[in-house]
Amino acid sequence: MNFINNNGFSNGSHLPSRQECVEIWRSADAVCFDVDSTVIADEGLDQLACFCGKAEEVKKLTVQAMQGGMEFGDALKSRLNLIRPSLETVQRFIKASPPKLTKDIEKLVAALQARDVDVYLVSGGFRSLIAPVAKLLNIPLENIFANRLKFFYDGEYAGFDEAQLTSRSGGKAEVISWLKRREGYSRLVMIGDGATDMEACPPADAFIGFGGNIVRESVRKEATWFVYNFPTLIDELHRED
Repeated sequence: MNFINNNGFSNGSHLPSRQECVEIWRSADAVCFDVDSTVIADEGLDQLACFCGKAEEVKKLTVQAMQGGMEFGDALKSRLNLIRPSLETVQRFIKASPPKLTKDIEKLVAALQARDVDVYLVSGGFRSLIAPVAKLLNIPLENIFANRLKFFYDGEYAGFDEAQLTSRSGGKAEVISWLKRREGYSRLVMIGDGATDMEACPPADAFIGFGGNIVRESVRKEATWFVYNFPTLIDELHRED
């Protein structure tokens, strides 16, 4: 989903060239993946809304948010207030709806980890829905940066943690800045399908647009390197060897 770009400019002109992206990719010391429509085939919140019988209402709100340029945090709050998932509902959803990994993502993550590249999942989705994805990919749970649902003592929905960086517009860029400061990464790559992923470069050193599940035209047009499958990235890693 595309929301307000707080930078106020077209990010394409600020991205490294394709060749620069390729070179950074081959020597990356960290890679951050978006999750919905990138690492997995679906949008997690949309799937949860469908499970709760609120798909149409949430879809209408999503369209309104996009047309009105709603901030990410406001749109997230509005959609969750429609769904209001209890802890029990979330647990049943996770059990009934195992993650649908994008084809070849396991191979790509394994190839990166074999090169001692740190892999992170950075998402505007929810940690409870992303943890099963991380486990399937052997990514440490502490490498997940995502939002957190809150529940009352009886398990009823109580909102979400608005202190998380990923709960607001520009949050992915803030996560990447924090990681670079903490870990000292100099060649960090962001991979994702959406405008919020592209806007995280900089501070990411390179951005790779992904269109294997859905093609966001604005990202396809502006990204200096755009791929439609993960074997393309695996091949580039091996091309150096």
